[in-house]
Amino acid sequence: MALAFPNPSRSFDEVRRAVCFTGHDGMHQVRFFIDVAALAKAGIAQAGSAPEARYLSAFDTLRASIHDVAGKAYARSQRDSYTLTSADFR
Repeated sequence: MALAFPNPSRSFDEVRRAVCFTGHDGMHQVRFFIDVAALAKAGIAQAGSAPEARYLSAFDTLRASIHDVAGKAYARSQRDSYTLTSADFR
């Protein structure tokens, strides 16, 4: 079964400085974290808003490409959790 993202929820993890979201491969849940540096590098975060809101907004704008990159990472090595960085988006 392929990795899917049926749940659109995401959250900001202050400790990891990352946005967290989940994917599912059948009944298996896979956690993903996207480093804020990768989101900031996209240059679409809304200036003037709180950092958490900026990163969540950037995630929402880039959701399709983030899911594509997450799916490729999962296809390379099936693990329970991944941290996506700027390098993954090249």
